Amino acid sequence: MSGLVLKLGPRERILINGAVIENGERRARLSIVTPGAHILRLRDAIHPDEATTPVRRVCYAVQLVLTGDADPEEMRLQLLRRIEELSRALTDHDSRRHLDLATSELLSGRFYQCLKALRALIPREDRLLAARRP
Repeated sequence: MSGLVLKLGPRERILINGAVIENGERRARLSIVTPGAHILRLRDAIHPDEATTPVRRVCYAVQLVLTGDADPEEMRLQLLRRIEELSRALTDHDSRRHLDLATSELLSGRFYQCLKALRALIPREDRLLAARRP
């Protein structure tokens, strides 16, 4: 994850290599320069019980890589397949743009950016699922 820049709000928490770190009272900017560090912004974290929809399940799988709970190389093909499945259901231009970005970031090994692109699809998925409910 070389070159990742995190901008943290007051009291925001992040997970770095298994340690929860909380920012102080002021906004902060951190540059992560160690390649391979496992980093997850806790506000972006999805609890396993919340991974109940297709987009959330893919986000959760990426999150497992970010926390170091899954091997990036072992997950890459599985994640590519899941993103491809999403692209069959989310066919509008904006969704395709996010899915293409997620794929590109995944192939480049930038899992945090991949997660960010996929998370942008959650509100759209929520609206689509809500519209299908009676």
